[in-house]
Amino acid sequence: MSQRPSVTVASEAASPSALPYALLFALVFVEGFSSLGAEIVALRRLVPQLGSAITVTAPTIGFFLLALALGYQAGGRVERDFLPRVRANFLMAAALIALGMAGPVVDALFTHVRPVWLAYLVFVGGVLCPIAWLLGQTVPVLTNLLRHERAGARSGAALYWSTLGSFLGSVSLSLLVMQWLGVSAAILVCALSLLALVPFLSVAAGHSGWQGNGLAGTLVVAALAANLWLPQQIETAYATYRVETVELPGMHEPRAFWVNNSLASLRDGSSPPRYARYIERLRKVMLEDMGFRDRRILVLGAGGFTLSHREPANHYTYVDIDPAIRELAERDFLHEPVRGRFIAADARRFVADTDERFDAIIVDAYSALTNVPGHLVTQEFWQATRRALSSDGVLFVNLILDQRLASPYARSVLGTIQSVFGPCAVELLFRDRPQGNVLVQCFAGPVPEALEPYTDERNRAELDLLRSR
Repeated sequence: MSQRPSVTVASEAASPSALPYALLFALVFVEGFSSLGAEIVALRRLVPQLGSAITVTAPTIGFFLLALALGYQAGGRVERDFLPRVRANFLMAAALIALGMAGPVVDALFTHVRPVWLAYLVFVGGVLCPIAWLLGQTVPVLTNLLRHERAGARSGAALYWSTLGSFLGSVSLSLLVMQWLGVSAAILVCALSLLALVPFLSVAAGHSGWQGNGLAGTLVVAALAANLWLPQQIETAYATYRVETVELPGMHEPRAFWVNNSLASLRDGSSPPRYARYIERLRKVMLEDMGFRDRRILVLGAGGFTLSHREPANHYTYVDIDPAIRELAERDFLHEPVRGRFIAADARRFVADTDERFDAIIVDAYSALTNVPGHLVTQEFWQATRRALSSDGVLFVNLILDQRLASPYARSVLGTIQSVFGPCAVELLFRDRPQGNVLVQCFAGPVPEALEPYTDERNRAELDLLRSR
């Protein structure tokens, strides 16, 4: 029968009390839990500001890992006062998590620091990376207090509990805490977990610890104030929401529905209500110009559900990744039930899996002001969307593009759509600003063959005109 390698804990210099086995591994477990939790919270905090594109997430993860590696190196150089070092690191990391990642603090940073990339560097370099560096020191520092038969067994045991904490932190925070309690709750769980161990570290180090414990208590109050008592936006695991009254010419007491700090929907108090320009244009095209009645309409990206608001002529299905958005829109924005069916799902997954066919599909999915999720602009997505249309169905896409449609993104996204649907109508709704809504309209059916341009040498214009009549 195999036996677990014997473990003893050495007394450290300047620390008269031995460190209990359970406390040692609780420390590295909480370090792993809180460090990866901080990374998840940071990525979530960046979504309302910069979107969720891989060009944002990948560098953020890279900077985090670099800081973690530097923390490992710094921890390996510590030669004495191991427990006071860990206690100080836990206090500083908890302060950075609780205060630096609080919603009002991050919003203020990205509001007042320009350009936006500078605010990003301040957040990542001034908050996230120091957290990773501080907590990364924990395992190499505490490994000095383990006495296994082999050095590999010592580091393996410490890394096991740290990685187990990281795993449970990533799963529990993203799938449970953020889903049910919000991002602020996840911040509090990470920060308070670190602070809860500070008194035990003080006792184990043989100190009265009144200063460290008093600072920990102060940080608890500050964490609660920054994440619960200060004005907060409504947060879910997927997005940040708020509803407020705005002033717009020609509208009577308009209310704005903000998603990830971007204006997602508008409605005013007129009878009938007025909406955002692109919504009014879509309603006119479908209801008046195309005479839609008793049609099946799929909307990918719910926003404020205004497309079907007080519109009983057709059957609407909304798909949005956030399960909470319908209740929030009904309670805080529409003040009445949403008209239509709601499905909480990823838009691409839905169109790929559905057996339903729709007379119209509206793609209006954004993770930030101009950021359409990357997996919703590829050929494969448009092909799946085309399959979900009826044989004579129509696709509408709401894009935010530059006025001249000259940027690489504008030309590429329009070219990608037309590579699947063929020629599409492109309508600029705003011509008085550098960027604005662009409404793209495409039809299902066979894609026309690409033709050669007319030239003076080969001009078939008259013949083609006859064939078109």
